[in-house]
Amino acid sequence: MTDTSTARVPVTTALVTGASSGIGLDIARAFLADGAAVVLGGRDAGRLERAAAGLGHPERTAWVAGDIADPRTGEALVATALERFGRIDVLVNNAGTFASKPFTEVTEEELDGFLTGNLKGTYLTTQAVVRALRAQGEGGSIVNIGTVLVDHGLAGFPASAPVVSKAGVHALTTSLAAELAADGIRVNLVSPGIIRTPLHGGSEVDAFGGLALLNRVGEVSEISEAVLYLAGAAFVTGHALRVDGGHVTGRP
Repeated sequence: MTDTSTARVPVTTALVTGASSGIGLDIARAFLADGAAVVLGGRDAGRLERAAAGLGHPERTAWVAGDIADPRTGEALVATALERFGRIDVLVNNAGTFASKPFTEVTEEELDGFLTGNLKGTYLTTQAVVRALRAQGEGGSIVNIGTVLVDHGLAGFPASAPVVSKAGVHALTTSLAAELAADGIRVNLVSPGIIRTPLHGGSEVDAFGGLALLNRVGEVSEISEAVLYLAGAAFVTGHALRVDGGHVTGRP
């Protein structure tokens, strides 16, 4: 019997949604640095084109513009990966939206927006990729991006609408890990704490460093490292990996 206990599954092609900036762009950069081909997804064609050009590996980079809540976008990501690179190994569901607003002030339209962009989009994109992975018959890996606010709410940062939509992504991770194990498809989640991204306004985010036991905010590269680990971890599925500097453990 072959010992696979320390095996790292190779990644040839990865799909990354929400990849035109921030965490998603750095995840794409990390996969490229690891030798993989990457298909970037996002809403804005111009931003995606510039992001892809900036990554510097045109022979291993493609992009698809579209709304992930539209099932045709997931199908286009799959088709592009297969046409350009011949296969799919990993999907990273990074795309999503987040904003703070008191519970009683959230409108129905805003709630629908978070549920659609964060949960429905992840669900539909994953459906398209799972169909392709099953057709390949070689297993695969799905890595979702959640939030530690599912486990540890902040009184001073009301965000019920985006958090409940991300909680759905956490639940989807657990459910699909069980359902897809027979296909050799591993499903995991990275749960970031406060990360330095354009979403948080640059250096101002450092004011939140005290929320973590390590007394600093995280960097996008630390999320990318966690994603690459889960993408290739042969004996890990159904796991939510917190990358939060001890935010949840410390509960300041």
